[in-house]
Amino acid sequence: MTTLKTGDKAPNFSGFDQSGTSHKLADYKGKKLVVFFYPKASTPGCTTEACDLRDNYARFQANNYALLGVSADSAKAQAKFIEKYDLPFPLLADEDKSVIQAFGVWGPKKFMGREYDGIHRTTFVIDENGIIEEVISDVKTKAHAAQILK
Repeated sequence: MTTLKTGDKAPNFSGFDQSGTSHKLADYKGKKLVVFFYPKASTPGCTTEACDLRDNYARFQANNYALLGVSADSAKAQAKFIEKYDLPFPLLADEDKSVIQAFGVWGPKKFMGREYDGIHRTTFVIDENGIIEEVISDVKTKAHAAQILK
């Protein structure tokens, strides 16, 4: 699981969003970047989290934040998620899990007594110079914006 912590340099990631647009860490220099990892598009917890971020998007913009969601869903699934819930930020379709693994959020999980490997819901707040300001591993899906915008 994630060994990244506050003060570490963020991984120099690169991936494609729902529209095939490339995103990499360098694209966000000079902005604060919130990279939020979620298990699966359009599932209840992930929808609640994404909609909370959407509903507070103007506050993020006013504070010089960019938002970037990441899951292992296909670009098509990410596009549907954005369309259905009117999400104003890009979602990386990290099907090869390169970004997920770079941030160390892939690992063993338990659900209803069953163990499997999956994405751990984790958010990284990265400063204007690419340094991790905060790692949020206990994400409150209904109040996630408040956890970030203290």
